[in-house]
Amino acid sequence: MEQTELRQWEKRCLQDEPAPCVAACPLHVDARALVGHAAAGQWAKALAVLNKTMPLPGILGRICDAPCQAVCNRAKVGDGIRIAELERACVFRSDTPKRVLPLPKKPIRVAVVGSALSSLTVAWDLARKGYDLTIYEPGNHIGGGLIQRYAGRLSDKAVSAEVGRIGQLGVQFETGAVLDADKIRKSFAAVYVGLDGILTEIWGLKPEASLPEGRFPGDTGTDGVFAGGGHPSPVWQAATGRWSATSMDRWLQKVSMDAGRENEGPVETRLITNLKGIASLTAVVMADPENGYAEDEARAEGARCLQCQCLECVKVCEYLDAFNGYPKTYAREIYNNLSIVMGERKSNRLINSCSLCGLCEAVCPNDFAMQDLCLAARQDMVRRDKMPPSAHDFALADMAFSQSDAFFLARHAPGRSQSRYLFFPGCHLAASMPGQVTRVYDYLREQLAGGVALMLGCCGAPAHWSGRQAQFSAELSRWETTWQELGGPQPVVACATCFKVFKDHLPSVNPVSLWEVVDQIGIPQAGVFRPDGPLAIHDPCTSRDTPAVQEAVRRLVHRLNVAAEELALGRERTECCGFGGLMENANPDLAKKVTETRSRRSESDYLAYCAMCRDALAGVGKRTVHLLDLMFPEPNVSDPAARSRTGWSRRRENRQRLKSDLLRALWNETADDAGEPDAAMRLAIAPDVAEILQSRRILEENLRQVIRHAENGGARFCHAETGRLLGMQRLGYATFWVVYKPDGDGYVVHNAYAHRMEVVGP
Repeated sequence: MEQTELRQWEKRCLQDEPAPCVAACPLHVDARALVGHAAAGQWAKALAVLNKTMPLPGILGRICDAPCQAVCNRAKVGDGIRIAELERACVFRSDTPKRVLPLPKKPIRVAVVGSALSSLTVAWDLARKGYDLTIYEPGNHIGGGLIQRYAGRLSDKAVSAEVGRIGQLGVQFETGAVLDADKIRKSFAAVYVGLDGILTEIWGLKPEASLPEGRFPGDTGTDGVFAGGGHPSPVWQAATGRWSATSMDRWLQKVSMDAGRENEGPVETRLITNLKGIASLTAVVMADPENGYAEDEARAEGARCLQCQCLECVKVCEYLDAFNGYPKTYAREIYNNLSIVMGERKSNRLINSCSLCGLCEAVCPNDFAMQDLCLAARQDMVRRDKMPPSAHDFALADMAFSQSDAFFLARHAPGRSQSRYLFFPGCHLAASMPGQVTRVYDYLREQLAGGVALMLGCCGAPAHWSGRQAQFSAELSRWETTWQELGGPQPVVACATCFKVFKDHLPSVNPVSLWEVVDQIGIPQAGVFRPDGPLAIHDPCTSRDTPAVQEAVRRLVHRLNVAAEELALGRERTECCGFGGLMENANPDLAKKVTETRSRRSESDYLAYCAMCRDALAGVGKRTVHLLDLMFPEPNVSDPAARSRTGWSRRRENRQRLKSDLLRALWNETADDAGEPDAAMRLAIAPDVAEILQSRRILEENLRQVIRHAENGGARFCHAETGRLLGMQRLGYATFWVVYKPDGDGYVVHNAYAHRMEVVGP
């Protein structure tokens, strides 16, 4: 990823855009943070927010007219937040000023004429930068005009305190000053004239002038003379003073007057805050308006704040929430991870944990596609040989099994040499529900004219999800070649993932969903199962962009006379079950959390039409039926929603047995693969141990291999007290340890471990 591409990704994320109140403030005071601290009664922190960007908060915090309130999102659902009153409450309750250390003194003399708000702001900003500064006030009191103008809100004590802070920076004050323009110009390198306090024409400026429009903020057309503050708004007076101070500093330092100043003043914000479901609330009423909000009133008013931010994707995605950031920060982390030449790649887990489901893009106001970013990163890591093999090796090995002679099969229907259709159930349906695969194939052959071929195998999605594009292309090429050898029949696809793979990467094969086909040809009438209550429809995440398929499913459910319930996150905004994108391989704990979150969206039983979704939900105890359970129920299964998740070992056995059964029943053939060489070894595995093996992705095949290796002279250790044996063997990228004990003609397995990593060296 290049820097320019990173910038494009970062720009798509709106989370760091300023809240409307912050964007509207000429000084960019973080009103959102201020109000948040006020709600918590953290007045010192609230004052720190003001000190960060507001000049002289002891003065301006009491009289700010808060243009930010006009754009407050809360005003769209009730009254806008009374930000000005909360600023006032803040300076009343935490008046301890922040100590400011000026820069080293510069041998440059600057004069400020007047002591109204813009002038004091210029003095404050330039004195902190080390300028030798003098304020000339024709009146008898520094800031006296402010006290008169804002009587009742601004006391002499408050003004004196802030003037004292300015004095501590070394600023000199001359009151009762006779303003001799020529003398002052000649005595100082630069002069600022505050139009909000000095009503005189001796500087060539009209009294009614507002912020001059010139070459830069504060420009008067006369070199060395700057002016500002001629605005009725206190916050604008302070802002024009600040911008003028910046211009003076740049002019004196002989640097660019305009570079990097595009964000001075109010700016546009792209931030979008979702107000759906936000209750309307009115502003908290002050019991004593003259003295402002009391403590409890201020906290209550602050609590009404929406704390505007986007985070639409993080709100609905456990993955994005798990890594304590949001897409813009993740883009930077991924960029850094890919840019590392040597050292630890700490963001590998972030990259490989995404389910690639696309929900983030569906909910993002600016279409940020985290799945595209993560997939591109995986492809880059694979291409540069930086992808840890352990992240996806189990899924790739399972795919290899599906593509092996143990499962792969492509045939025309018995007695036919050509076919109009091709039934492709996918590897997961065959692994979880092999009986339904057989019954669906029989039904399609009965109902569809022109012949229905059968292909067993995998669509190659694991290779695609893992970023192995060359391998994915090879798997697709093999599938397409086999399809062509069958005469190019139209694929009838049962799996939503397979359907998406073909639609996106092999559109020429023109796949059709099994659910659309059954919707057209009708539901079998015999043996239909109907649940007792309503079913909440769980759309697989790979069906997000196929509304026609989702509608077909709902029509089928309606025809089955089953009460259906829509989940809040469904259809185009459906959630992943935790398996997609190989999340379950790379980050099983997060995948389980994702599945559990999905399972809690409704108290009703769920209806899935993806076999992997059904198994994932069942794995966390969620009662879930597959759509095929309703149309082609398993014999002697009274409650399919109670069916447990099919284990990894059983999934392989089911696929292998399905092929053998189909060959025998339909083509009167015997499978070439007679079974695994160690399958005859009897293993006794308690249910709790079986659950451990499932979570660690350890197959019974692995157990048999390790035990056989240990029993034939391989690494083996014996526990003296229990007599249990520990066998160890490295198989591919994984090293397995199996705790077992001989038991008659078999073995009892007590535990097993697996470390999946690449071992470098002999």
